[in-house]
Amino acid sequence: MTDPALEIDSVSKRYGDIVALDSVTFDVRAGELFGFVGSNGAGKTTTMRIALGVLAADSGEVRFDGKPITHQTRTHIGYMPEERGLYPKMKVLDQLVYLAELHGLTSDEAHQSAENWIGRLGLKERRTEEVQKLSLGNQQRVQLAAALVHDPNVLVLDEPFSGLDPIAVDVMTEVLREKASTGVPVIFSSHQLDLVERLCDRVGIIRSGRMVACGSVAELTADAGSLLVVTAPHAPGGWASNLPGVRIVSERDATVVLELSPGTDDQAVLTAALNTGPVTEFSRRRRSLTDLFRDAVNAPERAPA
Repeated sequence: MTDPALEIDSVSKRYGDIVALDSVTFDVRAGELFGFVGSNGAGKTTTMRIALGVLAADSGEVRFDGKPITHQTRTHIGYMPEERGLYPKMKVLDQLVYLAELHGLTSDEAHQSAENWIGRLGLKERRTEEVQKLSLGNQQRVQLAAALVHDPNVLVLDEPFSGLDPIAVDVMTEVLREKASTGVPVIFSSHQLDLVERLCDRVGIIRSGRMVACGSVAELTADAGSLLVVTAPHAPGGWASNLPGVRIVSERDATVVLELSPGTDDQAVLTAALNTGPVTEFSRRRRSLTDLFRDAVNAPERAPA
């Protein structure tokens, strides 16, 4: 197993009586793509800002390669905030060069790196335009370039795929995989759970400031069992609600997704479905990250510490 590169260790943060983070602990390993997911207000952005040193934790520690994060360490972190963090009236190239120089690159190095990322991210025709005149999707590309232009050792990205069209998503995905392949730990938050599931090595789920799950999707769903998908065109709504050992996960039109308790006979479910008329689909489906996230968010919440 690869040693942790970025460690969030028992980090807590309060705002008066509001618990923003409650002993949040996880790590992002070298060369790993780590998806950080949760509902709005769950604590994702607060965690990332503490990792960057923008916010101070009330307790706990953030470490990189086993050592506490320092100002010097932070100069080697690439950060992409969810809100636009660019100078709107600066031209794209000028902005990237300026940010690279702030991180210690020489003027020549800064220009070379800026031009490289402008080309990689499909911004060549926009390089002399003001950021404020770009589409939101292109602003997002510039934001990513700003996080990468100084060749960071860690990438921390808050909703990097927000507002991107499918082609831009593919470009962003390729870039993140490429950076991870060089040993850079990459953590990003996203509400696009299908993308997180497809892209990430591991996933952390945060709820109300507490980590409720962390691991690969396969690990997190290993004990959860599979789901049963049944399509019965003539069945009345809620036909499966009274079946013993069966929980309705979702129901849309004629298709219902069911979770069966251990030991429940799926053939009894099939018989009940056939009693309503023809059955056009009866299949097992592996639980997805979306299923896992829904369970984690809807689970009973424990009292704060």
